[in-house]
Amino acid sequence: ASLLTVTERGFGKRTALSEYRKIRRGGQGVINIQMSERTGRSIGILTVYDDDELMIITERGIAIRQSVAAIRSISRNTQGVRLIRLDPEDRVVAVAKVEEKDEDETAPSDADSAVSSPD
Repeated sequence: ASLLTVTERGFGKRTALSEYRKIRRGGQGVINIQMSERTGRSIGILTVYDDDELMIITERGIAIRQSVAAIRSISRNTQGVRLIRLDPEDRVVAVAKVEEKDEDETAPSDADSAVSSPD
């Protein structure tokens, strides 16, 4: 598993969980991503696996689906890579993992599609 961080300007990065040390009470925290004017603030942090897929949604309503495996795994204290190219006034507002449904859940059963006739 790895930690995926996405910023409001469309940057993101995937980092192995082993790169983060455990912090106890009184700790000063751990830097996760180098934020700048170019990257913007962090808007989403998810635990992901290579076979997961993401949905990235912008303020203007643009949504893209992207494979986690396509995002390069890089070290903890970096800016990341561009996940989506945005207009200067657009921002990423949401990121979520796409949940795959089993085929059993998506296909209607015969009992669901049966129509009863009035007597």
